Amino acid sequence: MVFTAPLRPQCYFSSRISPSKTMKAVVGLFSALALFLLMGAVFTQRPRSKKPTRRPGTTRKPFVPQPPGPSQPEPKEPTDFPPVILGPPSMYPDCPRECSCSPSYPNSLNCENRNIRVIPVIPPRTHYLYLQNNYISEVTAEPFLNATDVRWVNLANNRIHRINKQVFEKVPALLYLYVQRNELKEVPSGLPASLEQLRLGRNRISKIPSGAFSKMGNLTLLDLYHNQLSDSDVGQNTFKDLKSLMQLNLAHNALKKMPAGVPNGLIQLFLDKNNIDDIPKDYFKEFTHLAFVRLNRNQLSDKGLPKNVFNVSTLLDLQLSHNQLASVPRISSHLEHLHLDHNSIESINGTLICPNSIDAVMNDHNLVPSLRYLRLDGNHLSPPIPVDVIMCFRQLHSIVI
Repeated sequence: MVFTAPLRPQCYFSSRISPSKTMKAVVGLFSALALFLLMGAVFTQRPRSKKPTRRPGTTRKPFVPQPPGPSQPEPKEPTDFPPVILGPPSMYPDCPRECSCSPSYPNSLNCENRNIRVIPVIPPRTHYLYLQNNYISEVTAEPFLNATDVRWVNLANNRIHRINKQVFEKVPALLYLYVQRNELKEVPSGLPASLEQLRLGRNRISKIPSGAFSKMGNLTLLDLYHNQLSDSDVGQNTFKDLKSLMQLNLAHNALKKMPAGVPNGLIQLFLDKNNIDDIPKDYFKEFTHLAFVRLNRNQLSDKGLPKNVFNVSTLLDLQLSHNQLASVPRISSHLEHLHLDHNSIESINGTLICPNSIDAVMNDHNLVPSLRYLRLDGNHLSPPIPVDVIMCFRQLHSIVI
């Protein structure tokens, strides 16, 4: 800062004023001016107060609890379904939007994996109906009013708990009905006589209504796997009308006895994962074509097996894994596969289990048993395999021990 000396003022005094008083007045004037300038400099150098950068805190209102409203019932699972998947418009005017109709297969209606809750109206031209992997809970007759030519219906993996018997009146030519992986509690009533295959596995079936399979003489396959059937649900007359039945699957139920009244023309009988501990002596005697028997994971022991119960000439494959057997049962010379793994077998005597005498087998090739596969692992056996077993079963290709 550059200070410049003030200009000397030119004063014109009257002759009445003395020079000394004039000098005092000038000095006082300059002192006041200097004091004024000094105070101005001090005030200009004081720092200005900064404004706050944050907003002042607001006072929150105290929380006042609200009285509880009326209690709502808990939703059933799932609480929400994904939306229905609609396809593009079809060249067929009667094709439902939630399905697809391929020109290459004009008799097929493909409605699988569409998140459907209600079955759409089935076009009259439909022979093959695919509705698996949806959210259908009930099957009613209305969608099938004009579907008299339907041959094949797949309803697997839905949430079906009921099938109205009037449905089957609308589809008199139905051959294949697949309803596995649903929530049925009993076998549907009114099944058509034309049916050839019925798959009801993985439901909650604990009841077979009287006459449910009556007049079903064309049925070749009945699958009741993984349900809740007990001995009281499978009576002497339950299967009596199934004259053409070739495969019966009752595995993974709650049976303690062998099912009664099984048609004697059966070829495959599956009874795995039940609680069966006894087989009647002549149970398999009347079967004329029985080739495959599965009794894995039951409660079978030597006490519950008559000596020759499995000595059935038509039997080709016998599975007795995961039971409580202590010895190898007698078998037919025609048996080709024998599963005895995970039992309590401690020894094996080829002379005792050979269907024919070892001397006869050695002398006549036609008497050599047909056994090709023998599984014995999971028992109390250790190598080597006894020589008399090898001498008897000379067609063995594989032994697991």
